[in-house]
Formats: sequence, C-alpha cells, structure tokens
Amino acid sequence: MPLFSSLLYADWGLFLLRLAVGVVFVIHGWPKINNAKAMASSMGWSANAIKALGVVEFVSGLALILGVYTQLAALLLAIVMVAAWYHKTMKWHMPFTAMDKTGWEFDMVLLAANLAIFLSGGGTMVMY
Repeated sequence: MPLFSSLLYADWGLFLLRLAVGVVFVIHGWPKINNAKAMASSMGWSANAIKALGVVEFVSGLALILGVYTQLAALLLAIVMVAAWYHKTMKWHMPFTAMDKTGWEFDMVLLAANLAIFLSGGGTMVMY
C-alpha cells in the first residue's frame, strides 16, 4: 500500500526524474559537440557521428528538463541507451559493473528511466 493514498505527488516525482536524466544527458552531450574529433578517435566513430550523438543527447536532455516534447526526447534517449548497451556489451566486452571502469549498469538505469518517462508521458510540470 502506498504511503500517500493519492497520486498528488506523481508529477513531482516525474519532474525530478526528468530533471536528473536531463542533466546527465546535457552534461554528457556537450563534450561530444565541442570535442567530437578527440572523442571519435577513442570510440572508433567518425567525428560527425559523435557530434550528431552529442546534439541528440544535449537537445533531448534540455527537452526533458524543460518539459517540452518529453516523450519524443525520452524515446530518442532510450534508443541512444540501447545503442550504448550494444556497444559496451557486444563490441567493447565491458562487464555489467567493474571497479576500474564504467560498466553498463548506468546505461541500464538510464534506459529504464527514459522508458518510464516515455511510457508515463513525463508528467505535467514544465519549466518554461
């Protein structure tokens, strides 16, 4: 049984989830836009692909924070996280978790968060 009998605070919870996920993607997207060439060499992608990924992450993160096109932004970021999971597990053979590097546990949480935002609509709170 829930602590609060009504869903009075559901929009606050979704807003906080959108805010946290949005900040993560804005912070991770910005370096891909500004330093695509260096990141491309370490990831084995073209600089244009890294820059495009950065734009998707940055703009979608801002959309989540502001509450505009929330479901579209969450869907795009969920797709990004599926691709990240694929690269980390199948191409780079990273474990789920490791002490000396980032595994794919963080990617799984971000995928689940974006799917929750997409499926719920993200709530009604906006910042504009």
